[in-house]
Amino acid sequence: MKKFDVVVMGAGAAGLFCAGVAGQLGLSVLVLDHSEKVAEKIRISGGGRCNFTNVDTAPANFLSDNPRFCRSALSRYSPRDFVALLQKYQVPFHEKHKGQLFCDRSAEDIINTLLAECELGKVTRWQPCSVKNIRFLASSAHGVSADSYEIDSDRGIIQSSAIVIATGGLSIPKIGATDFGYRVAKQFDIPMVETRPALVPLTFDADAWAPFAQLSGLSLPVHIATGSKKERVVFHEDLLFTHRGLSGPGVLQISSYWKPGTPLQLNLAPLVDVAATLSQAKASSRKRIANELASLVPSRLAETWVAQGAALGHNWERPIMEASDKALTALAERLSRWELLPTGTEGYKKAEVTAGGVDTKALSSQTMESRQPGLYFIGEVVDVTGWLGGYNFQWAWASGFACAHGLAAKLRPSANIEPA
Repeated sequence: MKKFDVVVMGAGAAGLFCAGVAGQLGLSVLVLDHSEKVAEKIRISGGGRCNFTNVDTAPANFLSDNPRFCRSALSRYSPRDFVALLQKYQVPFHEKHKGQLFCDRSAEDIINTLLAECELGKVTRWQPCSVKNIRFLASSAHGVSADSYEIDSDRGIIQSSAIVIATGGLSIPKIGATDFGYRVAKQFDIPMVETRPALVPLTFDADAWAPFAQLSGLSLPVHIATGSKKERVVFHEDLLFTHRGLSGPGVLQISSYWKPGTPLQLNLAPLVDVAATLSQAKASSRKRIANELASLVPSRLAETWVAQGAALGHNWERPIMEASDKALTALAERLSRWELLPTGTEGYKKAEVTAGGVDTKALSSQTMESRQPGLYFIGEVVDVTGWLGGYNFQWAWASGFACAHGLAAKLRPSANIEPA
């Protein structure tokens, strides 16, 4: 039997970071993962350059049934702290728009940094190694002097004082995502918030979408909104048309808030007054409506848009000077307030993250320990979901850091280590 202070299950962003910090705080740490590859989600993120944090990170950038939960961890490990770590290893990076930080070279720099931190902490890593069973040994039973766990693994029985679940969610199963963390939560009666794909493309009824499928690949900046007036959420981002529906940053962002049966509202020309522009053009232009519209939106979209007029009772396929004010007003209104109803999403196979997860009401916001003694949950497996743009990685670092310090304070109290 192998003995460790802590077993971290999951060799992704949160797991590796937590393990490295805990090891450097004096704990003996084992990282297990069923996959041969380490941190595959880091490797493929950001087009291979990993959007590893966002300098503007704030609690408002996260969704949760318990929105205040993330504040403690985020305040104790900031984007500035992770940047300092990368500077320690001389990892070059740059800022894109809206505070997003990316590696200059590749995501491998982030992975190598995490592995180097684990090495500094003398962390043991077993990959691939599957877990078959977990048993809790309470100190009042089994003749043990303190609460501990026994783990049946592919490489034998392991005993540890604590377990950290950092196995992520259900998104992108082709790189190894499973429901393991949720099953562990269920085993120990930890409540769950229903999971769903988030940061995911949206799909539409095939017949209704047919006129727009030809726009696949077209991108443009939009305002996109969903929800009732009281709960309305709006993003100002790029939109991408696909064969089956909509994607792009704006749609990925809104997808985390969208609820089935709820429409989206889109302004396809958010930076101009479409009605006023068309009215002015009518007074002086002999061009077709589509040609005038093409000065406001991409020409392919303009042509597709005016072709919809007949079905709505308007003739938009004519010179603009011949169009009625009513027809132009209707055209502007539809372009500025396009309402459409998604039928679903592209699912976990295309989702960047999983929303929902382990209920934070059963976790300590200071240490990430659950109400099951010695059992911790960090990263994506928890019901904390960030916006697109590096926020989910920052949650991985922050929750992992809080957990590591909580573990050290609990398991090495003589070292006078307090939760950070």
